[in-house]
Amino acid sequence: MTPLLRISGLTKAYPGVVANDNVSFDIGIGEVHALLGENGAGKSTLVKAIYGLVHPDSGTMELGGNAYDPGEPRNARASGVAMVFQHFSLFEALTVGENIALGMENAPETTALSEKIRTVSANYGLTLDPDRLVGDLSAGERQRVEIVRCLLQEPKLLVMDEPTSVLTPQEVDILFETLRKLKAEGTSILYISHKLEEIRTICDHATILRLGKVVGTCIPSEETPKSMAEMMVGTTLTAPKKGAFQPGPALLEVHNLWLASSDPFGTSLKEITFNLHAGEVLGIGGVAGNGQDELMLALSGEERTQNGTIQFKGENIGHRGPNYRRTQGLLTAPEERLGHAAAPDMSLTENALLTGFGRQKLTTNGFVKWNATKNFARAIVEKFDVRTPSVNNAAKSLSGGNLQKFVIGREIMQNPEVFIVNQPTWGVDAAAAADIRQAILELAHNGAAVLVISQDLDELMEISDTFAVLSEGAMSKVRSAQGVTIEEIGLLMGGTEVSHAPA
Repeated sequence: MTPLLRISGLTKAYPGVVANDNVSFDIGIGEVHALLGENGAGKSTLVKAIYGLVHPDSGTMELGGNAYDPGEPRNARASGVAMVFQHFSLFEALTVGENIALGMENAPETTALSEKIRTVSANYGLTLDPDRLVGDLSAGERQRVEIVRCLLQEPKLLVMDEPTSVLTPQEVDILFETLRKLKAEGTSILYISHKLEEIRTICDHATILRLGKVVGTCIPSEETPKSMAEMMVGTTLTAPKKGAFQPGPALLEVHNLWLASSDPFGTSLKEITFNLHAGEVLGIGGVAGNGQDELMLALSGEERTQNGTIQFKGENIGHRGPNYRRTQGLLTAPEERLGHAAAPDMSLTENALLTGFGRQKLTTNGFVKWNATKNFARAIVEKFDVRTPSVNNAAKSLSGGNLQKFVIGREIMQNPEVFIVNQPTWGVDAAAAADIRQAILELAHNGAAVLVISQDLDELMEISDTFAVLSEGAMSKVRSAQGVTIEEIGLLMGGTEVSHAPA
């Protein structure tokens, strides 16, 4: 049978790197095909070529047996290729229907489009109200908007990039039912995810990329997550080793914290209360948009405390800014890499200086010690295996995963007493994720207190000593991470039995 999509010898090079090197593989009709690879393996470039966002230097593609060379995304969509991106492209101040109309070449009039949205979303178990503001939707509901917008195009091939990163376990089950229905109808799906257990569950075949080349294929259901990860990285992986939990004194004490969100579509914090002890890794789960960003802003000092107290080593720091907190030993790494954790156009050396100037003593009398700063940046690159030609390269030149390694490494290498990190392994491959998690565990083992905010429940269960959930700005009781089931966490993430009371 002729495959739906055939890629033959596709090559795409950029200055200093070959992103795709003679890549060839097929996707069958009605097949869920996984594209696996570590950060920088070439997945994003390949997907962009399929969707018309980049143009290969050589090689060919065929769609349904015909030559396929989309000059831009609208050509790809016209040919039956749709894509759900990892980061949503939605306008919060517009309705669901208005957002969907913006993504269509020839959108029908409003009433007809609303009816189509209701029909298609109901048929695929993705119920949506076309009249609701996107800013009022949960992260899972926003993803439904992106998917339904694609389904209205009746695609032959649906490309999905990290589709479950913002979903509760229950929402993942709903999504997989949708994908199975699409598959049964003959729609092909190219599925990209770092969650290898999901790959085993939903995908029929997998193509593995390493350094831009196809290095193998497999049937995921016949593999383990570990074996697939080792195919991706080409080496044996060792799981992070967690020692016995022996908490020390409370280093960070948060009591009755309220914070009104400065984002009109954000989530305000309500009565947040917890203690974080030396040697403890406290994991906080929750679906995106339930107050995680606001909690980070409050704890980092970017937003000052309005009601309630934040004490660090017994000192009330609610009125103190980020630089003071950093100097005292409370360091943070926010979720958004470019623009928040790192300045895109500045070099890695300059980005190392931005947060490390105080604790690493990188300035003297207002003058930058550039040799020391470069050495600090090089040490981060070496210890955390950041793939970059030079520390003089701009932050925006790195892949997302490599920039994440640099940002996390920059903070950990400053030896924080309290380290607060949001989404530590977002978009990071299995090997890099294992290294980051091990670094977090070693930090706690050496006496630091660590708070990890993550939507990856497997990650939280792997490294956390204690656990809580944020839902609609309220925090559940802190409990031991031992014995907590994914189902229980899913219910908490959905707002069931969430308590405002302290542990």
